[in-house]
Formats: sequence, structure tokens, C-alpha cells
Amino acid sequence: MLEELDSQTEDIGKKLEAEPPLPIRRHEDEVYEWLENVERIKIRIQTIEQLGERKYLSRAHLVKLVDEKIGEVKELLQKGSLYSEISTKKQFKYVIIGGGVAAGYAAREFVKQGLKSGELAIISKEAVAPYERPTLSKTYLFPEGAARLPGFHVCVGSGGERLLPEWYVKKGIELILSTEIAEADLHSKTLTSSTGRTFEFQTLIIATGSRVIRLTDFGVQGADAKDIFYLREISDADELVEAIRAKKKGKVVIVGGGYIGLEVGAAMRINQFDVTMVYPESWCMPRLFTKEIAAFYEAYYANKGIKIIKGTVAVAFDADTNGEVKAVKLKDGRVLQADIVVVGVGAKPLTELFKGQVDEEKGGIRTDGMLETNVPDVYAVGDVATFPLKLYNDMRRIEHVDHARKSAEQAVKAIRASEEGKSIEVYDYLPYFYSRVFDLSWKFYGDNVGDPLMFGDKNPASGKPKFGTAWIKNGKIVGVFLEGGTDEENKAIAIMARVQPPAEYLDQLKKEGYFIA
Repeated sequence: MLEELDSQTEDIGKKLEAEPPLPIRRHEDEVYEWLENVERIKIRIQTIEQLGERKYLSRAHLVKLVDEKIGEVKELLQKGSLYSEISTKKQFKYVIIGGGVAAGYAAREFVKQGLKSGELAIISKEAVAPYERPTLSKTYLFPEGAARLPGFHVCVGSGGERLLPEWYVKKGIELILSTEIAEADLHSKTLTSSTGRTFEFQTLIIATGSRVIRLTDFGVQGADAKDIFYLREISDADELVEAIRAKKKGKVVIVGGGYIGLEVGAAMRINQFDVTMVYPESWCMPRLFTKEIAAFYEAYYANKGIKIIKGTVAVAFDADTNGEVKAVKLKDGRVLQADIVVVGVGAKPLTELFKGQVDEEKGGIRTDGMLETNVPDVYAVGDVATFPLKLYNDMRRIEHVDHARKSAEQAVKAIRASEEGKSIEVYDYLPYFYSRVFDLSWKFYGDNVGDPLMFGDKNPASGKPKFGTAWIKNGKIVGVFLEGGTDEENKAIAIMARVQPPAEYLDQLKKEGYFIA
């Protein structure tokens, strides 16, 4: 270990003597302190060796001192390797910043397009290879048959091959994990990590996704108590799973009535928790559901024993002497007992790194139909991209896994087409959302604008409820929702949303169901 430490010292010393790169200059004081500590530990080890040779120390005391110094040397080696890394620029033809769903699908598409070994790097602040994020709020939380990695690495979510960490190695793709980018200079095509490592690129795909909105962002009293959870990354899900095991069959309060609220609420009930959902809107999933659609799911949840409180918000949390949450105070004055709180009140796209460098619109990074930004060779995909939605002649930003997958594939195709001087079709995305809770499964395609028409069996007590809603605008069906559809029927409603048939078909639709599409 001392030889390795000497090698590190020599390497870092040479870099300090030369014109140090920016990352080294930023950490110069720390580096000099590290060098001093290296010299100090070497002197101490020499002293211990001399005392041991002269038998001035007992064997037990000598062993204890040696063990201590081995631990200190290991720490120095670890820090020294960090300084060695940050002073070395890494260069790649392609870099993807963000290691979520989009990164995995983009990597697969690059390989399909003839990627060469060493051309691509994926930089992710998470510690694991890209995985299908929707699993976290569903089967990952189940008491039996729970999903675990490597079972849901991308691209199994769309029926493709599971890309295990070794796949990236085999394809010559560098997975740079547990690394957060702190600075992005698109002009110089350089990314700098929080530890000072630098990465140069020729082409960049921004796939940073979103971060959860936290109640602490609004200064909610007690929102930093233990056992208040958010769900975005696998580390969040792991913490929630531990709490589920520790607080068996306790009381759970779900704050929020969107995707996370509904899916986690169902999963907690399956774990036999006493579940209460709280949200400020008049009904759940208001951005997608009509009042009538929401009424079905709220009644279904009530039949499962889940209590729902609408039209109010959490304004404070009480904790015990251990700092663990015990109660949720609502704006309407009610107080709910809680062993666990799960918050799902929305997400915010992670665009801060690129502020002032790219055009923005509707909260995201503006792109064209190839997902390219106004900065040449810089693309944005998934949650962060505001893109032309060709079907509706509109600019949209969409937070959903399906768009993350397809936009990533489109960006890679566009990159390779540009390199080869070819042209491809612009991104022609059909909005798609879905969810599975309890024995229910719904899908939605298209746009939920215009006049909704609901029909079918919407009785929440039915054994197999099947109902739908069509949205009509300018005499055409522009969006379709279906609960309980077969694979064939779900494909049919996708076709209907894409084709937008005249609303005169609705009489037949009501008689025969969505299958006519």
C-alpha cells in the first residue's frame, strides 16, 4: 500500500508542478494538505517499524498500531485516487447526462446504430445502471413477489432485452455512476462533476429527468421528520421498504392524489397498512381524469378500505422524541395519526445546469422535432424536453416513461442521421399514459381536451369493470381512455387517438365499445 501511495504522490506532485488543470486548482489547498498527511503517515510508519525492530513495543501494541496505520493509509489512498481522477480529463464522442430510463434506451439505440467501443459514456448520480423507474411505485413495494434488480433494468419495460451492467461493459459503454455533474459548459463542451472530474464531449444528450418537489421546499413545519418519504430513485424505494418492514400494519398518510399517491396508496394497502390519502383537488389525477373517471377510482379505493380526504393540504407534522413522524396536521384542522408518510406532490425538471445556455419553454428545454436544442450537438429528452407535438401542432413537455423511451431513441437516430448526412422523420409522438393498481389497469392515448363522453360498466363493485371515455374536439375524437381493456382493445384505442375519427362514430362506439377502432 505504501508503494501505491508513493505512486499517487508522485503523480499528483507532477500535476501540481505543471500548470494544474481547473479541477486541481479548485481543490489545491486540500491536495497540499493530503500531501502533508502522506508524509506524516510515512514518518509515523517508519517510527513504528524502528520501535518494533528494537522490541520497544509489545506484540499486541505493535499489531494495534499497525492496524491503525493501515486504516489511515487506506483512507489516504482513497482520497488520493479521487485527486488523480479529477485531474484527468475524459473525452467521449457521446455523453448522456442522467442515468434513468432515457439513458438506457438511448444506449441501446446507439448500439443498434453501430456504436464503437469507447465512444459513449453515461454519467449518473445514481449508483446503479439504468432501470425501469415505474416499478418503484408498484411491485417493488409488494409484500410478496416484489421486484428487485437486476429484474427490471431497462429495457424490459417495453418487452426488450434486459441491459445488465455487464452489457454496457461488453458494448464498450462507460457507466460513470455515483457522479453528480455540478457544472456544464456547452460552449466548451465540458462537464465538471461535484468532485472536480471533467468530461469532454462532441455530442451531448441531456436526460437529467426531474426531482421530486418536497414539502420542505415550502417550509412546511416538521416536514423534515423521519419516516416522511418521497419516491424517485431506487434508494428512496429501499428506505420505504425498510419502513414498511419496521412499521408493519401501521398507519400511512399519502400526501397527493396523482400517480405516486394512487400507486403507493394501493401498494401500502396491499401491505395491510391503514391508508389515508390527502390531496387539495376536488378529485384525484385532475390533470388527466374527469370528475366521473376519478369517482370510479375513489369509490374503488374506498371499497378497499382506503380513506380519502379531499380539498385540504398538510400544513405541519408532529414527531416523537426520536424525530419519527407521528401525526399530520391538515389545513382544515384535522389531525391524522401516522407511522409513515409518503409525499407525491409533483416533480420539477432538472434544467438548472443549462440555464442561460439553452432556450427554454414551458418549464423545459426547447427542442426541435429531432430533440436537438438551439445549441448544436446538444439534445434533450424525457422530462426536461419541451418538443413540437406534431399531432396537435403544439409545444409540449411530457413527464412519462413512454416519452422518455421514445424521445431517447429519436434523439440517437437524429444524431446518427446528421453524422451520415441523412434525413429522418420528425418526432411524431402520441401521448400515452397508463397505470396498474390492485386488479385495475387503465390506458390513455391522445389529448384530454374538448367534451368527454363516458360509457361502459363504471360500477366499482363490479367483478371486472370496463369503461371508457372519449374526448371530442372540433367534431373529432382526440383522446381515448379505457379501464380493463384487452391487449387488442388497447391497441385499438391507440389507433383511434392517432386517426381521430369523426365523432359521428360515437353512436356505434357506445353500442360496440372501443373495439371498433
